[in-house]
Amino acid sequence: MDNIHGKVVVITGASSGIGKETARQLAKRQAKIVLAARREDALRDLADELTQTFGAEVAYKVTDVTKLSSVEALIAFAKQRFTRIDVLFNNAGLMPVSPLRDGKVSEWDAMIDINLRGALYGIKAVLPLMEAQDGGQIITTDSVAGHFVGAGSAVYSATKYAMRAVMEGLRVEEVGHNIKSTLISPGHAQTGLAQTISDPALRAAVLKSEQDEGLTASDVAQAVIYSIDTPTHVGINEVILRATAQRDY
Repeated sequence: MDNIHGKVVVITGASSGIGKETARQLAKRQAKIVLAARREDALRDLADELTQTFGAEVAYKVTDVTKLSSVEALIAFAKQRFTRIDVLFNNAGLMPVSPLRDGKVSEWDAMIDINLRGALYGIKAVLPLMEAQDGGQIITTDSVAGHFVGAGSAVYSATKYAMRAVMEGLRVEEVGHNIKSTLISPGHAQTGLAQTISDPALRAAVLKSEQDEGLTASDVAQAVIYSIDTPTHVGINEVILRATAQRDY
């Protein structure tokens, strides 16, 4: 039984990495997809690719997840285009890790705004719609950094620990409403997030670990697809996945 064909899926952070690969795999299964990110050219190119390659129904909207009004406009756009939303994939994220002693406040603020507030805004905007239609699924990209704190990851991990609490709260509150809460927590993954690290030596070290023992974006996207492709009565609450070569945590 195919539980993806025809589903309406909204993806934030869709212009690259996990979001982009998830969109490709959904398009193969003939989901109806709404792509969201800040780069219009990347969204347009991906939408054209998915339409031409897979014949999928695809729309896109430039979205800044740090602004509630922008996220609300995205959800309204998706509903107007496809009349319902079956899945919201809160995937936009930022990972400029650094030691606390460096005091990179602007980077801390950006992680809180995108990783935490952005996902909360998505939940706020889509939840009334899903409750009205008596069903849906909210998926958030988390990290194994939501399960441990390493040197330099304190603030990044804080946003990911927080999203574990939010998504568990969502699950508990929505019992009986047929709304699924799913957290996807990858380990080292080749997603491009490390490019946002401002310290050159730390950035190089993280990129090397991702290349040496990291999952691909497609590997993580397959976990997202698995969580969507389940019967209505089955909720995949959390998936933690690492490359088998990852040793450190």
